[in-house]
Amino acid sequence: MAEATGTAARQSLGALAVSLLQQLIREDTVNPPGNERPIQEQNKALLEAAGFECELLAAEPERANLVATLPGAADGPTLTLLSHVDTVKADPAEWSHDPWSGDLEDGWVWGRGALDMKTQVAAELAACLALGHSGWRPPRGRLRLVITADEETGGDLGARWLCEQHPEKVRSDMVLNEGGGAAIEFGGRRLYTLCVGEKGIFRVRLRTRGRAGHASLPRIGENALLKLAPLVARLGEQPPPEPTLEGLEFLSALYGEELEGAEGVTRGLERLRAEQPLLATYLAEPILGVTLTPTRASASEKVNVIPSVAEVLIDCRQPPGYGEDDALRRIRDVLGAGDYELEFSEAVPGNRSTFESELTGAIRDWVGEVDPGAGLVPMAMPAFTDSHWFREAFGSASVYGFCPQRQIGLLEAAPLIHAADERVPVADVELAARFFSELPRRVLA
Repeated sequence: MAEATGTAARQSLGALAVSLLQQLIREDTVNPPGNERPIQEQNKALLEAAGFECELLAAEPERANLVATLPGAADGPTLTLLSHVDTVKADPAEWSHDPWSGDLEDGWVWGRGALDMKTQVAAELAACLALGHSGWRPPRGRLRLVITADEETGGDLGARWLCEQHPEKVRSDMVLNEGGGAAIEFGGRRLYTLCVGEKGIFRVRLRTRGRAGHASLPRIGENALLKLAPLVARLGEQPPPEPTLEGLEFLSALYGEELEGAEGVTRGLERLRAEQPLLATYLAEPILGVTLTPTRASASEKVNVIPSVAEVLIDCRQPPGYGEDDALRRIRDVLGAGDYELEFSEAVPGNRSTFESELTGAIRDWVGEVDPGAGLVPMAMPAFTDSHWFREAFGSASVYGFCPQRQIGLLEAAPLIHAADERVPVADVELAARFFSELPRRVLA
């Protein structure tokens, strides 16, 4: 009887999460402009009715961030469930369902943000509502739900602003955010990814100079764009893999053996390329060193003028611990000697949390119970999330990306993020809601 009651409760929780997800998708929060306040006000009302202490904090009136706290009976750690409600844009002409329909069809929920990251918002929200309405309160510490604005454009009005301007409102000991949780199949075993860190963003302008002239006389001037072109072509090559901490941890966890140094990287990566090339390309290679991607080019402002200056913006991503000198050295290694300039337009170092912690143990135990035989594998995000600002503000906190996905694996989900026909299986929404409702009982007991 108790087991049947528990199953019914989970089904009810899952249905709530799916319904909330559909409502969230139907609210257009494309950033810019974002306009997150209406949906945040709705979430605030729901959480207050469940017993949470809620506050809307905004750097700009319509860009509200929601901070909701469920206090405990005694002192203890703060567990923060972190998510963002803004999304990237979508072109309805490219979709088979309206991007803001929230359609439920054949076991999938369709719409912009289904994967990034309104499913996690809905799962965390449903879990908090269920816990609050059940009368549960943390025996120690506090449960906090933080739903931010503006993640998709860097967090200047969202997580970054909260951590810098209101750190006392969001101070945390343990944080769960996006970036991990999707499963991979490897060696006959299912492994759930736990994102322990993010690479830094070092954007660099590569510039060449020449001499202007009339475009009808190509031999008169010195075309800076022609000097730039072969340099851009060289960026088709990438710096070689390096023994980064995140990369070695990932390969070691996959193969169940300790891999060390450059030799370990070479051996593990060659083996992975042979066995699962997509996993090597998508996950392993980006976290094994520096990546360089040219994204924007500019030259003459007039169609009939030979450009005297030409430049390309290089999007450089570096592992935690790497700085500007590391970026410059690796860019010059790829470009070689030449007549060019390098200038940083942005430099944000990456950061990470240690893999093993109390929170990791609780997640590992839950995975083992819900999916017997499955395990955790650490990884780092090649991209950037709000986790960065929480690690930077609260250095001792354990900050991870984890939202369990079993029905659709990592390699199937990744191409749908920020793409047309973004969608998520209902089963994964239900699984995530179950996780976020059960985890607080484990770490705040």
